[in-house]
Amino acid sequence: MERLCEGAARTDIGSIDLRRVTALDTVGAWLLERLARGGATRAALTGADGPYGDLLEEVRGLNRSGPAERRSVNPLLQRLDQLGRGSRRLISDSAAFLHMLGAFSAALLGIFRHPRSFRLTSTVYQLGRVGWQAVPIMALITFLIGAIIAQQGIFHFRRFGAESYVVDMVGILVLREIGVLIVAIMVAGRSGSAYTAEIGAMKMREEIDALSTMGLDPVAVLILPRILALVVALPILAFLGSLAALYGGGLTAWLYGGMSPAIFIARLHEAVSVTHFEVGIIKAPFMALVIGLVAAVEGLCVKGSAESLGQQTTASVVKSIFLVIVLDGLFAVFFASIGM
Repeated sequence: MERLCEGAARTDIGSIDLRRVTALDTVGAWLLERLARGGATRAALTGADGPYGDLLEEVRGLNRSGPAERRSVNPLLQRLDQLGRGSRRLISDSAAFLHMLGAFSAALLGIFRHPRSFRLTSTVYQLGRVGWQAVPIMALITFLIGAIIAQQGIFHFRRFGAESYVVDMVGILVLREIGVLIVAIMVAGRSGSAYTAEIGAMKMREEIDALSTMGLDPVAVLILPRILALVVALPILAFLGSLAALYGGGLTAWLYGGMSPAIFIARLHEAVSVTHFEVGIIKAPFMALVIGLVAAVEGLCVKGSAESLGQQTTASVVKSIFLVIVLDGLFAVFFASIGM
């Protein structure tokens, strides 16, 4: 076929008579059309009547459109379009977050009205998953963070003969900021992504629609126990993580800086107060609430494909970490304004 069409392209075909054709299918009609188009001038297909003529008419209209012309786009208008789309997504995400917050509050109020509807078994199970099972990795990460902060502090403060101030830096920084922030980020990557994947998989299999059909509230059944488990587990993990970070800092100060544990503990007792610990712990439940709400919203946004599940899980982790950092900054400004 290709050689025949190439040969026709080098010759001038006046017309092709089809009066003696007794059988013609779509492939044959397309071959004739290519022969007619391939000549030096457009050849005419004559003598085809009845269904053959109709078939040739259908084939004659195929592949007539050329490549679409690229229109030049104004860069300023393109930027404005991107800005508008981003603003629309921001408004949509904010509305979905507030809607989920309202649904969670309504479900929590329903628990207070009807305590027997509280799913204690599910909550305890989720608490074990996000709390107890996360203790080893949280302790390890915060231990290393505390050790790194102490090592870098000793390395730089040694130039000024102020190694003892490393204890102040490690204690205040860990108890106020780093301890709860690192734990919240780890929880967002570990538990928040898992919540999004679980709820998204249920959405894909229409299990959430089945709950609604049975008269059950998906928020009260699926989302409320998970968020409550996060709110309870994150302060505990932040407390254990802060202890691990202080232990890592003390061990580094002893082995790297030559500061005995007794001196480190005495200096730590003078440098930090209960207020620093309170500032860190107060942030934890709010960070857990934000992580849980974002995970639930992104899970319910999953469509019916594995690609959508992966995209929403990634978006859940990114948004949770971003909001946790923003919330930490807002709390820092608030506590500074009230003198804490």
